[in-house]
Amino acid sequence: MLFRSVFIMNNFAYCSPTKFIFGKGEENNVGQYMKELGSKKVLIVYGGQSAEKSGLLGRVRESLKKADVAYVELGGVQPNPRYELALEGMDIVKKENVDMLLAVGGGSVADTAKCIAVGVYDDGDAWEDFYVGNKEVKKAMPVSCILTIAAAGSEGSNSSVITYKGIKGDLGCELIRPVLSIMNPELTMTLPAYQTACGVSDIFAHIIERYFTNTKEVNLTDELCEGLMRNILKYGKVAVEHPDDYNARAQVMWTGTLAHNDICGCDRDQDWASHMIQHRIGAKYDSAHGAGLATIYPAWMKFVYKHDVPRFVRFATKVMGVDNDVFHPEEVALEGIRRVKEYMHNIGLPTTLAELGVKEEDIPELADFHCGGFVPLGPDEIKQIYELAK
Repeated sequence: MLFRSVFIMNNFAYCSPTKFIFGKGEENNVGQYMKELGSKKVLIVYGGQSAEKSGLLGRVRESLKKADVAYVELGGVQPNPRYELALEGMDIVKKENVDMLLAVGGGSVADTAKCIAVGVYDDGDAWEDFYVGNKEVKKAMPVSCILTIAAAGSEGSNSSVITYKGIKGDLGCELIRPVLSIMNPELTMTLPAYQTACGVSDIFAHIIERYFTNTKEVNLTDELCEGLMRNILKYGKVAVEHPDDYNARAQVMWTGTLAHNDICGCDRDQDWASHMIQHRIGAKYDSAHGAGLATIYPAWMKFVYKHDVPRFVRFATKVMGVDNDVFHPEEVALEGIRRVKEYMHNIGLPTTLAELGVKEEDIPELADFHCGGFVPLGPDEIKQIYELAK
């Protein structure tokens, strides 16, 4: 007799228009790709000196010149990217008649480019309208990426996170998905081990935020989530320990894209509590995003697991390799959570508030908000999560 579920997946509309060019040396063809997209003049957005010293920016400039695509530049993007620099970019776009934004870097660079993309067409203030307000984005400039850090998934996502005056704001909009993303895993090989580990943590978190859902009968995307989580745990450790391993870098990079282009979340309600909690920490202490997540989501898991023990048992057995014990499901769930924390510690990330630098006296302020889709959280619940993270 077949069992027919009374639960169904959510309705959804899914669009992923980004063209991904993946492989060795593809950044050297960026000029031709820009030309094919009809671009006449691009704004190259990048971070610090690493892109310059590595020769990447030089190769990008040369490729653009060969394709007769003009360019101007905006450097100085920081981790936890600042709105003030995006404002500078908006001015450059308007003065220089730029028609394409080219982000050369990681998620912070891509998020800055996306902010510029929506800000140039806004008749108000993009921060107030889009990042902390609810104004609908009607138009955005095209954004392309050359990815150098596997972490944020911004190369294929519809999101942008920007910091302004100590507050993180986020924008979700289909118009800011990049039109093109060039992904050469070799460009990530010079990253410090800690930065690679932070990326692994961020990628893992993007899947967790979608995997722990109250929507039932979404087994296909559950399987996708579980496979991606197993993959990032397997190859993330290799990439940290062997930074020149091309296959590991490639696996981490592509997993990062699939973790956050919403293919894992389009049919379900999502959570995002751990990200929202970490955004408060990152804005206040200017700490690495992935490091904060590695501290918060094991504590969040421990706080909410009783809400759906079977879901955490499935996670523990199918992702973290815990042997099932039908007579002690909570023990299985908790062992899975313990292994998550242990893994993050083993790849060199902080897993306690003390290691992260969070001050006890700041917790009431940091916890003073509401978030969460899997389990709704208010200030009291968030404070309890902070206690579990000590």
